[in-house]
Amino acid sequence: MFDKIIPPIHDAQNILIIQAENPDGDSLASALALDELLENIGKKVTLFCAIDIPKYLRYITGWDRVVSDWPNHADAIIIVDTSSKALLEKTLQIPSAQSLLERTPVIVLDHHADVTSDLPFEHLSVNDEAAVSTGEVIYDLAVQQHWTVTQQAAEHMFISLQADTLGLTTPSTTAKSYQVAADLVALGAVPADIELRRREYMKKPADILAYKAELIQRIEYHLDGKLATVHIPWADIQAYSDRYNPSVLVLDEMRLVEGVEIAIAIKTYPDGKLTGKIRSNLPIAHTVAGYFGGGGHEHSAGFKIYESIDELLPELISGVDKAVKAETI
Repeated sequence: MFDKIIPPIHDAQNILIIQAENPDGDSLASALALDELLENIGKKVTLFCAIDIPKYLRYITGWDRVVSDWPNHADAIIIVDTSSKALLEKTLQIPSAQSLLERTPVIVLDHHADVTSDLPFEHLSVNDEAAVSTGEVIYDLAVQQHWTVTQQAAEHMFISLQADTLGLTTPSTTAKSYQVAADLVALGAVPADIELRRREYMKKPADILAYKAELIQRIEYHLDGKLATVHIPWADIQAYSDRYNPSVLVLDEMRLVEGVEIAIAIKTYPDGKLTGKIRSNLPIAHTVAGYFGGGGHEHSAGFKIYESIDELLPELISGVDKAVKAETI
C-alpha cells in the first residue's frame, strides 16, 4: 500500500505537511505524529495550515509548531486527512503555493470513504478506508518502514485515533483500532494525561456558557424532529470563535435530543460562504455532506458552499430526508 510513496519521502530532505482548512483532532495530531516520525529519520519538516489552530485543540502538544505563512520551498509535500480541493481553498489562493504543489512530489494520506480526489495537481494517494483515522494510516506506515515510534509520536497517533472515533466508540471502530490503541499505549501514550489536558482546554468562561444557552434557544427542528439545525452568523464567529468554536458548543448535544437523527451547524461568512458541520446518529453524515460537495465520515462530516442560508435550508431538509429514508427503509 505504501510502496509508491516511499521513494519521494526517501529522496526529500525538506518535507512540508499540509492540513485541511478545518483542522480537527485527527488532522492536527496525525500531522504532528508524521512530523515526529520524519524528523527521527533525518528530515526537516514544516507544518502548515492556512488558518489558525482552534483553541479547543491546543491540548495537543506541539500545536504551536504549525505555521500559517507559506514556506515557498519543499522537496516533497504530504497532505494529511483530506483529498478535497474545497478544504484547501485558502492554500490554493496563494500563488506560490499553487506553483510549488504543481512542481513538487505530493503525497496524500487519508482514510475517508467514498471520496474521489479533486485536487488540481498530480499526487500519489494512500486512502485506507478501513482505517478509522489518518493517524492509524500513519501508524501502519511507521510499522511497515520500521520507523522508531517515540512516546510523543505515539501520543499524537493515539489522540488522532480517539478524536475520529469519539473515544473508540463509533461504529467504524474495529478490533484493529483497539489493537493499535493498545500498541500506542505500550509505546508511551498515556490516555489519562491526554484527557486531563483536553478537559482543561474544554473549560469555558461564564460568557461562553451564556452564549451556549443562547445557541440552544436558536436550534430548529425539521422532518418531525429528525433534523436539528442551528445557524451561527458572522457576528457570532467574530465574537466567540477565537476562544471557542460555536458549533462545537452545541452540536453533539443537538444530536442527543430524543428523535434527532442528524444535527447540522451552519456558519455564514461575509463573502457569501456557508459551512456546515454535521453529526449524525444514522450513518449518513458523509452522504448529506456529499450532496453539497463535501465529505467526511458516516457520523461526522462537513461541507462548504456559496449560497444564502434561505436557499440552503430547503435543499438541506430535502437532502437529509432523502438520506434518512434511504437508510431506514
